[in-house]
Amino acid sequence: MINKILSLGKWVFVIPFAVFSIKHIMNAHEMVGQVPAFFSGGVFWIYLVHIAQLLFAVSVVVGKYDKLAAALCALMLIIFVLTLHFPGLSNLQLSNIAFNNLLKDIGLAGGAMMYAEKFAVDKRVIG
Repeated sequence: MINKILSLGKWVFVIPFAVFSIKHIMNAHEMVGQVPAFFSGGVFWIYLVHIAQLLFAVSVVVGKYDKLAAALCALMLIIFVLTLHFPGLSNLQLSNIAFNNLLKDIGLAGGAMMYAEKFAVDKRVIG
């Protein structure tokens, strides 16, 4: 019985990626302020990031290219930590939010790395 419950972990992990991605794609123009000024392109980055996260979720669900998708998702989340959240710690008004998001994205990156290492089905691209 417990193994049946634990097997839901894949869904519990990827559903938030899918839901947030769809939500952010639908509201991309409202999210432009989240893109750091040193990344030109504004709304392009919102679409790119969330389409990538949505593709990660789809990849895990269908079991195709899931190891590659999980590794790339982890890399993307680490980039978020270094470029978005870590610099935000210096702003006193944003520091609590940045710290919480930093920890969230570190945890999600760790989960994506664990998925890639132990649970991925399709290992043909990165072994």
